[in-house]
Amino acid sequence: MKALICTALMLLSTFAVAQKDKSKRPSPPASTQCAFADGSKLSIDYSRPSMKGRKVYGELVPFNEEWRLGANEATTFVVDSDVKVGSTTVPKGSYTLFMVPSADKTWQLVISKKTGEWGIPFPGKEFDFARVDLQKSSLSAPVELFTITLSKEADGCSLNIDWETTRASVKIAESK
Repeated sequence: MKALICTALMLLSTFAVAQKDKSKRPSPPASTQCAFADGSKLSIDYSRPSMKGRKVYGELVPFNEEWRLGANEATTFVVDSDVKVGSTTVPKGSYTLFMVPSADKTWQLVISKKTGEWGIPFPGKEFDFARVDLQKSSLSAPVELFTITLSKEADGCSLNIDWETTRASVKIAESK
């Protein structure tokens, strides 16, 4: 009996460690950063779901609804200085990102003032700081794992959201 209890405790302990180790999740964590000329940074933390043979946009991720922009905890957007996301000025601070994809309209990046929540449900439009239009383009090959990158550019960086065969992007620069 003692051996059975010890085995059960070891299994529970192993399970608890695996739950704390986010890299063991089906949608592992990832992050991306961009540094500006003055040394201030923009960072995004998110989780990476896989396509797993599924149709993503329009099915797994419904059109015309706010989507969590990843998996697990809500995707965070933290800036050390004021930035312009597209043409919208976003003050330094911490935010949560969502996205609204569409079959026939411009896609939108939702910058929410509500932070610290799980990725779903969407906290509500009353917490929106801004909704920014995204440029949508086709990728030459499918992307299995949902990916967010911040690509350095001369005047800031480009936020790229790649999954399935679609890229949604927007320019981000320091607000002067």
